[in-house]
Order: sequence, then structure tokens, then C-alpha cells
Amino acid sequence: MEPTTQNKPQRSFLRSFLRFSAGLLALMVLVAVGSALLPDRWKSPSGEIALVRIQGMLMDSQNIVRQLSDYRHNPGVRGILLRIDSPGGAVAPAQEIYSEIMKLRADHKTVYASMGTVAASGGYYIACAADYVLANPGTLTGSIAAVMVFSNIEELTNKIGVKPVIIKSGKYKDVGSPLRAMNPEERKLLQNVVDDVHQQFVQAVAKGRGLSVSEVKEIADGRIMTGQQALTLKLVDEMGGLEKTIELLAKKIGVEGRPKVIEEKEKTPFFDWLLQSTLSSRLVETLIPASLPRLQYIWFPQ
Repeated sequence: MEPTTQNKPQRSFLRSFLRFSAGLLALMVLVAVGSALLPDRWKSPSGEIALVRIQGMLMDSQNIVRQLSDYRHNPGVRGILLRIDSPGGAVAPAQEIYSEIMKLRADHKTVYASMGTVAASGGYYIACAADYVLANPGTLTGSIAAVMVFSNIEELTNKIGVKPVIIKSGKYKDVGSPLRAMNPEERKLLQNVVDDVHQQFVQAVAKGRGLSVSEVKEIADGRIMTGQQALTLKLVDEMGGLEKTIELLAKKIGVEGRPKVIEEKEKTPFFDWLLQSTLSSRLVETLIPASLPRLQYIWFPQ
């Protein structure tokens, strides 16, 4: 039986609709794939000031360094604002971020730092690389020092009858083992390591703040201080919060009125977004202190 005249337009419309939908879906897939393959620096939105947040425990610098590098190559970004809320963390990440900030300054980008609740130890290490540093009067900062923390559970293992057996190729290979007491020679070795990275911290502050090494050494004993005290010691330049820092940075780079501030948002994995039931791995890393001993620029009362 041949289709009626009434059914033919309906089928024609359905075929057209399906073709249109398939074409639209293919276009969306191509755009998504192209966006994923396009380098981040090509996708950066335009804006005079880029805001980079440095928050929580510093255990990895990859994301922050990538953002700073992208903004360094973005000709539309003239100023970078660092918002720091961190007690510090591992030594290497702080040094890598510091180094990237110095590259920004060498490429004639203006970098301002705004301290939030805490910008201590490694957090301050990063801040002192900026052209200009602002803190709130009650900000906790300073703590210019390095630390390594070990635990000794030798007595506990003796009580439960655990006897460790260690085979090593060098006498210092198990230095810091929690299963035995540290001897004076090992303690001296680790003290030299801590002293060396402490000296690196002192030199970084002296260079970043335009102070002499001797001036920094007088206060580089791990002491914590308020933003107001840091101002007196020339560790920060001015009192003020985030909004004031934006205003001063805009004025410095010659922007009249309210500047356009851009900020990269954290990318949430699809299933995290879908389920809304888990924390991102990067957030977890910032909240949980390292379980293994490591060299740290950190203010974290044990």
C-alpha cells in the first residue's frame, strides 16, 4: 500500500530534523575536541590583570607555574595579582613559583601580591618575589625558616615485638628511620641540609625585598608575625586587602577605572561534577599534610 500524501511531508520533516540534529551534534563534538587540543595560552581570555590564587598546603607547583607561564605569554595581560592564603609546604614548589614570578618581572609584567589570612614560610617565599606586597594588619606571615620533622616509634615497636631488619648500601641510606633513634652524625648531616635551604630562603627574601642578607638573617629564625609587624620590618610594602591591591596594580599599569580581572577556574573532573560527592585530588593534596618526612618551608605547629 503506497504512503498517503499526508505521511510524505511528515517523513520528509523527520528526515530533515534528524539530519540537522546529527550535524549540530557533530559540530559540537568538533568544537569540544578543538578546544581541548588548543593550547591554553591561545584560549586565554583578554584582560588587563590576571588573578592567580595560591591556597592551602604547597605540595605541587605545576598548575600555578602553568598559569603564570600562560599569562607571561599573553600580550593582553599586563599585570598579575597573586592572592596568597598558604602556610607554605614543600621547598621545591615554592622555589619553582618564585622562579616563574621572576621570569614575569623580567618580561616586564607587573606582579603584585595580596596576603590573605596566612602567607607564611613558603607562602611568604612566593610573595617576596612580587614587585609590591600588601598584607592585612592581622595577616599571619613571616616564618622564614626550613624544617624537617621525623617521628621515632622505636619504643612502640619494642612493646609489640616488631624488630626491623634493614639492608643498605650506604650508612646514611636509612637516616631518619622512625624505627630507631637518630645518632649525632646523622643529626648533623640533616642539620646541614636544613641550614642550606634556610640560607636559600634568606637570599631569596633579600633579593626580592631589596634588603641585605644580614638584615634578613636577624628575623629569619622561624618567627611568625602579623602583617603590621611585617610592614615595620620591610617585609611588605603596604596594608590593604584584595580590592586595594587590584586598584593599586591597575594604577601602576596605567588602567583608568575598574580593570578587567581574569581568573582561571579549577577544572572539575566529569564524574566529580556529575556525582557532586567527592573532592578533587588537588584540593585533597592541599588539605592533608605530608605523611612522609620532607624538606619544607612551612608554618604548621606540630
